[in-house]
Amino acid sequence: RLTIAFFALSGLDMLDSLDVVNKDDIIEWIYSLQVLPTEDRSNMNRCGFRGSSYLGMPFNPSKGPGISHPYDSGHIAMTYTGLSCLVILGDDLSRVNKDAILAGLRALQLEDGSFCAVLEGSENDMRFVYCASCICYMLDNWSGMDMKKAIDYIRRSMSYDNGLAQGAGLESHGGSTFCGIASLCLMGKLEEVFSEKELNRIRRWCIMRQQNGYHGRPNKPVDTCYSFWVGATLKLLNIFQYTNFEKNRNYILSTQDRLVGGFAKWPDSHP
Repeated sequence: RLTIAFFALSGLDMLDSLDVVNKDDIIEWIYSLQVLPTEDRSNMNRCGFRGSSYLGMPFNPSKGPGISHPYDSGHIAMTYTGLSCLVILGDDLSRVNKDAILAGLRALQLEDGSFCAVLEGSENDMRFVYCASCICYMLDNWSGMDMKKAIDYIRRSMSYDNGLAQGAGLESHGGSTFCGIASLCLMGKLEEVFSEKELNRIRRWCIMRQQNGYHGRPNKPVDTCYSFWVGATLKLLNIFQYTNFEKNRNYILSTQDRLVGGFAKWPDSHP
């Protein structure tokens, strides 16, 4: 639910239409999903934001002690989207227990530098490195990760064709390339990690993903989502101006459902 809220709110924000929702109610709901430390702080490694109220935990509107539950823990993507939503809504993050969130984040980093989503273990890849980078950036505190290990993970994920993969030895992908490049930009380390020659090779890989819209991997169909993943990467790499705006715009508009609104992956598909 928190991720759905993020996409809805970010869309409304881009449309300059946040006034159609009750910001205060949404902010209170988001804070109700914060996993707070217990009085003895024994659950610090589980703190963050949960995705919904599925456990029925009572909401403490203050930053006071939380209530322990063996199955209650934050999820790295929910913490990222929760904080993002609060920022979009203009909240000052004063009720965010930053120390607890950073402690929970540190507990999710693996020895290879990547992050898993939850403490119990899960997939670990570039998506969650990006989530962790965004969390640290929004909290203005990078103690939530071992930055050197995270950078090494991103560096090792560069594939033979110069795109970035979800991890070392895997296939380059538009989404993971964005996550890696954006993470380095948030860290302020992009030009330290990759030489100008390497950055030009990454730029070429990205710009070659455009047909009319963009695809995420060579020989795959064009998909509207990559207009963001690849387009945003090109913007971060300062070459978005060399793409064909009109073709991309026309492709995206061809996927629009004019009856119910929204965009699909492909033309003649449901949004």
